[in-house]
Amino acid sequence: GRLEAVTQQMGYHPQYLDSFLKTQHYLMHMDGPLPFDCRHYIAIMAAARHQCRYLVNLHVLQFLRAGGDPQWLRGLEFIPPKLRNLNEINKILAHRPWLITKEHIEKLLKISEWSWSLAELVHAVVLLAHCHALASFVFGCGCEQDEGLGGRGSLKPLSLGNQCFCEATAGNSYSQELLRINRKRSLDSCMELDSLRERMQRIHVETEGRDEMRLLQQDREEGEGQGAEVGVEGGTEHCSDPSAGLSPLADTDGEVTGATNLACYMQDPDFGYQDFARRDEDQTQVFRVQDYSWEDHGFSLVNRLYSDIGHLLDEKFRMVDGLQSSAMAKRQGCEPSVFKRGIWNYIHCMFGIRYDDYDYAEVNQLLERMLKVYIKTVTCYPEKTNSEMFDRFWKQFKHSEKVHVNLLILEARMQAELLYALQAITQYMI
Repeated sequence: GRLEAVTQQMGYHPQYLDSFLKTQHYLMHMDGPLPFDCRHYIAIMAAARHQCRYLVNLHVLQFLRAGGDPQWLRGLEFIPPKLRNLNEINKILAHRPWLITKEHIEKLLKISEWSWSLAELVHAVVLLAHCHALASFVFGCGCEQDEGLGGRGSLKPLSLGNQCFCEATAGNSYSQELLRINRKRSLDSCMELDSLRERMQRIHVETEGRDEMRLLQQDREEGEGQGAEVGVEGGTEHCSDPSAGLSPLADTDGEVTGATNLACYMQDPDFGYQDFARRDEDQTQVFRVQDYSWEDHGFSLVNRLYSDIGHLLDEKFRMVDGLQSSAMAKRQGCEPSVFKRGIWNYIHCMFGIRYDDYDYAEVNQLLERMLKVYIKTVTCYPEKTNSEMFDRFWKQFKHSEKVHVNLLILEARMQAELLYALQAITQYMI
């Protein structure tokens, strides 16, 4: 429960950090539909889907501080059925959000002893999406490795005390001190270590070749194998697991971080991300933002059912979009807004979300193959992110720029989950 790894990395972009902390604090500690202990338990359930020990441990401590029943920490079999019933949408939102339907919503809201109210469910959905996306950031920036392996040389945490990062709100002395320290630090002081370079050189070219990804092939090109080419129409990518050949994160004893003692917090552990392109065409259609968007639909719904959270989320989405990335975009030979939109739309397309006004061929022109591999791994199965990936995949980027991309992953993924969940709630209400 320390204010360390997450806020250290987000501190490279102080304005975003401030917006993130306000949202986190509101979700966990301010007035809302859900009891405080249940909020932290839902966060535990969400983080466990990605085996994120960093977040699970943090919220276990906060759960107990909020007066939670220690018996609940023995696993899902020891919690009230109302909370346990949330497991299905937790699983779906974490891995294949396009599968969520109004029937899932109706099942939770049906009249019974363990039914949810609409306001409670919206609070829970925002918590789930928030923690799933934060798990991506935790793994993507090495915070989980930091916790599990005693720290990485380039990501040593700041020792700022024992305060939970979700309590470090705007105006709080810890938050202000963190921002002050990070402004004084050189944003680019985290360089690759010689040992990491040596390990990277040992990775075979053949392994990298298996990591190549494909996006949105045109119907006429299906089955012809066009590398990472993008089509104008159709589903998302046809690709293999991009982490194939990459060893899982393990400590010196070979134990995979979070693989065993977090199992009690989830059911159906084998359920994971599956390429949207492999969906059942008869049951799942491409999600078109023109039909249901955050700005025109999601924002108003979530804000009506959970007062003010819509404003906080919207500020966070806008804040990450406004972060400066001129040097990062210049190296890719494009305008900052074009580069950021390419990353955002690529993440959304992996979840079946399409923008009719976007030319997806730009994705292949803007994003190098290994950068796409990194983005997909951190977005879709962050638990498979290993300790070399942060440094290995995009050596030409500065540390602050890498954090920026991870913030884009966090926010794009969270918005994608919210769009599917809120659309299902809207369909139920209609």
